[in-house]
Amino acid sequence: CGLLIGEPGRIAAAVPAPNVAAHPERAFEIDPATLLRTHREARGSGLKVIGHYHSHPDGVAAPSRRDAARAIEDGQLWLIIAGGEVCAFHSVAQGTQGALHGRFLPATLVTP
Repeated sequence: CGLLIGEPGRIAAAVPAPNVAAHPERAFEIDPATLLRTHREARGSGLKVIGHYHSHPDGVAAPSRRDAARAIEDGQLWLIIAGGEVCAFHSVAQGTQGALHGRFLPATLVTP
C-alpha cells in the first residue's frame, strides 16, 4: 500500500508505506508515521496527498465492502491492484447514485 502525491487530475508520485493492519492479508492500514511525513513533505513541495493505493492479492481490482466502510467522501483517488490489473476510483458521499458499494465512482487513468 502507499500514498499518491499530486494535484487534482495528476499523480506526481507514489510513496510506498508499510501496511500496519492487524491482518494485512485481509485489510490495509497505512503506517501513521509515513502518512504524517508524506502529508508534510507534499505540502512543502506545493502538492498534496490525493489518494492511496493498495492491493487485493486474492481478489479483484475493485473496492471491497471493507474499503467502502472505511472510505470518506473526500474525492480521494483509490488505486486498487489485483490480478495484474490497476483500477481507479474516487470516493464519494455515502449513497451516491450509481456508486459501487455506495462510495466509489470509477476514475480514468491516463498515462503520458
